[in-house]
Amino acid sequence: MAHLAQRSFTPLNIAVLTISDTRTFATDSSGQTLVDLLQAAGHVLVERDLVKDDIYQIRASLSRWIADPAVQVVLTTGGTGFTVRDNTPQAVLPLLDKHVEGFGELFRQVSLAEIGMSSLQSRALAGMSNGVLVCCVPGSPGACRTAWTQILENQLDSRTGPCNFAPHLKVQAEQALEACGARP
Repeated sequence: MAHLAQRSFTPLNIAVLTISDTRTFATDSSGQTLVDLLQAAGHVLVERDLVKDDIYQIRASLSRWIADPAVQVVLTTGGTGFTVRDNTPQAVLPLLDKHVEGFGELFRQVSLAEIGMSSLQSRALAGMSNGVLVCCVPGSPGACRTAWTQILENQLDSRTGPCNFAPHLKVQAEQALEACGARP
């Protein structure tokens, strides 16, 4: 019964990818915001990377993490706008097995109070691939903070009810099967 929340916290293994043509690790305040927030919530940063806003570099990093048995969640920041160099949605969508339809809509709704009608220009998205939740948010620290505090923090917390994403991720799904005797 994946829709019932667990009563104890289960830390998730999360990778963070910053997509930018101009940032370095030293100037990546958005990626660092996500790292700080996920660690403060008790999750584990398994890897962090920074790639140019290039469809194939984005796909290469994501594909490696989607195939990695240790990675359960990938958070990306950047490349979700409408400039000619904003390619994150085009890079990510073909890699997803299932699209989380409401993520972008919900992100724009909660962003409305902070940035007004400019929230319309966000192409935030999320989906599942190989048991990994991939969430793509805009490349500002404020947008990362909004996405985390308004959506991701609760949806990545195994205690959140009536449902959250934790039981659908690859390691949790395997542990659940083992617990009920379905796996050797």
